[in-house]
Amino acid sequence: MEVCAITGSKGVLGSKIRKLLPFKFYEFKGNITNFKDVNDWIKRKDFKLLIHLAAKVPTGDVEKNYKKALNTNHLGTKNIVRALILKKNRPRWVFFSSSSHVYKLSKKKIKIKESAKLSPFSKYGTTKKKAEKEILKLKKHKINYCIGRIFSFTDLNQKPPYVIPSIISKIKFSKKNVVVLRNLNHFRDFLSTNDLCKTIEKLYKTNSRGIYNIGSGEGISLKTIALLFGSKFKKKIIFKDNKRTSYLISNNSKILKKKIKFKKFSNNINFLYE
Repeated sequence: MEVCAITGSKGVLGSKIRKLLPFKFYEFKGNITNFKDVNDWIKRKDFKLLIHLAAKVPTGDVEKNYKKALNTNHLGTKNIVRALILKKNRPRWVFFSSSSHVYKLSKKKIKIKESAKLSPFSKYGTTKKKAEKEILKLKKHKINYCIGRIFSFTDLNQKPPYVIPSIISKIKFSKKNVVVLRNLNHFRDFLSTNDLCKTIEKLYKTNSRGIYNIGSGEGISLKTIALLFGSKFKKKIIFKDNKRTSYLISNNSKILKKKIKFKKFSNNINFLYE
């Protein structure tokens, strides 16, 4: 069984990867912002691949403490890259989980390509853009890397302030039969963590290099999601104070060439939790 070094192994996606992918996992348990911790971990053991997930993610948390998020997301990645370059027996493949937040939100229903100009619409996206620049340095040292710009995903173990758990919480725990929700006039591209895991495994098996959008290619209205859960919990949903409509949908044609199939929404939210 191949050894896979992994950061962020305790997070929602990291936990699912450890459960589903056929590797022996070598987990990072130190301080990602401390180079000594990172370097000691990387040089201690040989591994075939490294999956770097560790990050401060909820955009609200990043906004509140940008310096801490920048240290984790950017400096942490810089430490990983530096340690890999110093390592004698390097892994054959490195996967970095980036985000669709590196792109600009669209006012129109268009699908964003990997070649689109990077213009982060959130501070979280800025941290990921800076981290991507560090990963790109691996090419000079002939270390194969793959940057996955992951669009939205959800999982039963995901909690607020992530968008779908937040919507569910507001509806489910409201004591009123009529629930008022605001600012949901947006379309996002959701995948299940199962599909994400399969995608990362496929990218590794095909020794894929470079940058890939990881998304379904389908825009789902947050209003539609709210209405489905309103029906589930027998609550009437009223939408108010919506800002302008925004879209963040992947052009996933590049990754589909890897013969990867994503489950579609089809007005059934359960597909996200399979």
